[in-house]
Amino acid sequence: MKLQHFKMKESGLNRFFGPLEAKIMEILWDGRELQLELSIKGVQQRLEADKQVNFNTVMTVMNRLVEKGFLQKRAAGRTSLFQPVQSKDDFINNQSKELTHELMEEFGPLAVSHMLDELEEVDSELLEKLEEKINHWKKGK
Repeated sequence: MKLQHFKMKESGLNRFFGPLEAKIMEILWDGRELQLELSIKGVQQRLEADKQVNFNTVMTVMNRLVEKGFLQKRAAGRTSLFQPVQSKDDFINNQSKELTHELMEEFGPLAVSHMLDELEEVDSELLEKLEEKINHWKKGK
């Protein structure tokens, strides 16, 4: 799944999805961990724990998430069951990798420089991982 939109001013999943899409994906990812497929009605009921939401709205958003490639859908009699195409961890990993690639393509050394500046503010464990990776690259060449 190629990154389509990244919203800088948002946080969490709202950087990638609209607010309702993000809530639906969270519900389905939680279900995926339990190896559940959920119907539109099942998702709607979970959403309504916070506030009332129209069934047709949920149906439209879920079908759009299928079209975008984030969900898969299968028929079970007259009911459609949905589940995410990939785990939340895989999604975040793939999207962050794609975002990093796009930054490198567009800004190259400037992006690396800014990322290194940000490393000054992270924990030492991340710095150690970076150092190990750099040493690994040096040995490979």
